[in-house]
Amino acid sequence: MNPKARQRGMTLIELVVVVMIVGILAAVAIPSYRSYVIRSQRADAKDALLAVATAQEKHYLQCNTYATGMGAATNCAAGEMQGTADSKNGWYTITLPMVANATAFSVTITADAGDNQAQDAECQSFTVTSAGIRTAADDGGTDNTEECWR
Repeated sequence: MNPKARQRGMTLIELVVVVMIVGILAAVAIPSYRSYVIRSQRADAKDALLAVATAQEKHYLQCNTYATGMGAATNCAAGEMQGTADSKNGWYTITLPMVANATAFSVTITADAGDNQAQDAECQSFTVTSAGIRTAADDGGTDNTEECWR
């Protein structure tokens, strides 16, 4: 064999080293990416809550009471306001409290994480009151307002 001839291709050791490097990068990147996606999906809850809070204020101006449910159109007699029970992308479920008396002057709107957002242990529940107070909690009820609403 001619000593000046060039080798072509890669050895098995070089291939194993490349596969190990790619594996290490993937082991670091995938959890980081998933964490970023979970945090970004929190915006779905925030947008939905603020939209429902705005709709509640509109309902209050039209009907002189807050709504207890959501429907296709504003219906003062049924206590319904226009809207849906899911956030825009479906990551969270919006709930309105059943108001006992028809002249309630405050309301608390809640967005609870759905099945697809269940991995977000820090921010399972977001709330907004008619006074504009925003809170958030994890699945154990611990207050994580500052982390979740930023």
